[in-house]
Amino acid sequence: MGGIDLGCRWPDAALGEPAAVLLVARTNAGGLGAVGRALNALREGRHPAGMRLVGLVLVADAPGRLPLPLARRIRVLRSISPVHQVPWLPTLRLGIHPRQVPKELLGLADAVGAGSGSTR
Repeated sequence: MGGIDLGCRWPDAALGEPAAVLLVARTNAGGLGAVGRALNALREGRHPAGMRLVGLVLVADAPGRLPLPLARRIRVLRSISPVHQVPWLPTLRLGIHPRQVPKELLGLADAVGAGSGSTR
């Protein structure tokens, strides 16, 4: 769907990096904790001027249902920002992109301007 992986830093306009940001994390306790800290930094103004949060992308860390404490945490995050959940896709572990965007991700594709259908 495009985008630039900035790792654990904010974008730098001086490098021509986009101001629109999607925070991406796994749905485990560590990933959700990291998203919470990043959102707190945004709330406190500890980010580059002009940067805007588009939403959160939460990537399933395992197949199946989330444990209740993690599902509750995601409900709280939804009250702060749009949340897009990426389902468990075993092929992604192998670096193979699915031919079609899973239906759960159509809203994310629209949010980033990739439309629906293919991932490329």
